[in-house]
Amino acid sequence: MRSNKCKIASSQQVSKTIKQSSKATIFILMSSLFIAACGSSDEAVTSPPPEPAPPPAKTQLNEAQASAFLNRASFGATRESIDALVNSNVEDWFSEQYNLSPTLLLPYILALPDQENIRTPHRVRGWWLNVVKGDDQLRQRVGFALSEIFVASDINGFLFNQQQGMASFYDLLVNNAFGNYRDLLEDVTLHPVMGIYLSMLGNRRPDPQRNIRPDENYAREVMQLFSIGLVMLNQDGTFIQDGEGKAIPTYDQPIIEAFAHVFTGWNFAGTVDFFRPDINMLEPMEAMENFHDTGEKSLLNGLVLPAAQSAYEDLTMALDNIFNHQNVGPFISSQLIQRLVTSNPSPEYVSRVAGVFNDNGSGVRGNLGAVIFAILTDDEALNGAQNLPETFGKLREPLIRNAHFWRVFNAETASGVLPFGWPDFVYGQSPQRAPHVFNFFYPDYAPPGEVSQAGMVAPEFQIASESNLTGMHNAMLYFSIGSYDGTGTRENDDIILELDDLLALANDHQALVDELDMQFTAGQMTPAMKAEIVGYLDLYPQAGLERIKVMEASFLIISSHEYAIQK
Repeated sequence: MRSNKCKIASSQQVSKTIKQSSKATIFILMSSLFIAACGSSDEAVTSPPPEPAPPPAKTQLNEAQASAFLNRASFGATRESIDALVNSNVEDWFSEQYNLSPTLLLPYILALPDQENIRTPHRVRGWWLNVVKGDDQLRQRVGFALSEIFVASDINGFLFNQQQGMASFYDLLVNNAFGNYRDLLEDVTLHPVMGIYLSMLGNRRPDPQRNIRPDENYAREVMQLFSIGLVMLNQDGTFIQDGEGKAIPTYDQPIIEAFAHVFTGWNFAGTVDFFRPDINMLEPMEAMENFHDTGEKSLLNGLVLPAAQSAYEDLTMALDNIFNHQNVGPFISSQLIQRLVTSNPSPEYVSRVAGVFNDNGSGVRGNLGAVIFAILTDDEALNGAQNLPETFGKLREPLIRNAHFWRVFNAETASGVLPFGWPDFVYGQSPQRAPHVFNFFYPDYAPPGEVSQAGMVAPEFQIASESNLTGMHNAMLYFSIGSYDGTGTRENDDIILELDDLLALANDHQALVDELDMQFTAGQMTPAMKAEIVGYLDLYPQAGLERIKVMEASFLIISSHEYAIQK
């Protein structure tokens, strides 16, 4: 292409050249300088294109690193998943996980017979299958984490009999695990399960003559628990303080009341009679405008919703108002870090992740897929066990410990289900069975003693009572020792464990413990604990009790404090 621009040599360059040349060559030199700068009339002289930047190096992990990573990013490392990640890389692993179809709970529930009598154990059995067997492990792990932030529980008497709706709500979280937080917030707000649980469904405009005022339940919790928290936060999650060193509240009672007025007029989809609605637990709630308050509403950061808007217009502007609040990034990021990685993330870690929430690098706010990637690949996540040994890590939740055990041994039954429908009776925890909207444990819970004295928190210890720990160890002992051993008559619900690979190591006690260490404790078991387990196994005959050795060693590990703390 012919160029329309040229770079003319400076007058100083030309003058110097003339002085050094004879008069006879002045014209030639001037012409040469001009042509060199501008090129010929037919073709411009251009610099060669710069070499393309090399693609960023992908993150390779060794066995121990892969196991530790998978214990955060899935429901537990297995030999198969460790090998796959070691032979690939972190970035490709994420890409694969992002593109897997979601493993959903509702289809399992709807396929069961006798739909009128589906109860909690049916849903929980389906949940076990998904989290233990599902290929979309990252999505399942994040979905579970979200279920402990956006809490809806069938402890509620009405929801106990609405397990199809409970499954639908859980699937909503799984489907949104890598989506945008703003979409997730709206989907949660309009799901009938949440509408019932926090009493937004059927909430109506004020009627002073009848002393009716809008219900404030959802208005309060959507701010306190689902988005911005109680006090103003810096990007690193630390409190913003006023001139007297006190934390600054994010909202006050008038703002709660204003949001309560926003959330009026919503009922089950397809409802004709607001007071006698037809129950529809599977579709988003719909607005009945006659019951929506159309007055002005003053929300966060001075935003005023104008009068005469529809219910959905008010809802949209109100959720946008929450979504764009500066607290959302650090508040949500901190809780996801706690659920996946460590109970006490450094402010710098929180700030880095919250920065990704605020802008994923492409100008998008609230991209949860980018947030999860940032959480799990941050240097503090990958190297915290070595660099921050006194503060890094978290207590594994009972459900995750059980799921990990079943994943390692590829647990199955003849009936095709994993029959553990009431884990809360022995673990103090069951999916979507929290005792209240604050989850099974508070994110800022600090057990008395060294943890609280150090100014740290350990949320999961709130359910680590004597009875729950005893119940969990008894259950795990049953699953490891009392499950079907290949003799006698097998029942449909006998749990079958796949042991062949470990049985081959059973008489090499050190090799067996090393392998179990890699799968359960990411190669982090102390030499002292290894020596104790190997010494215990040495008490058995060298041959003939291979299965017992594998299961005894496994139980000693999963009931130990070294396994209980995820590093």
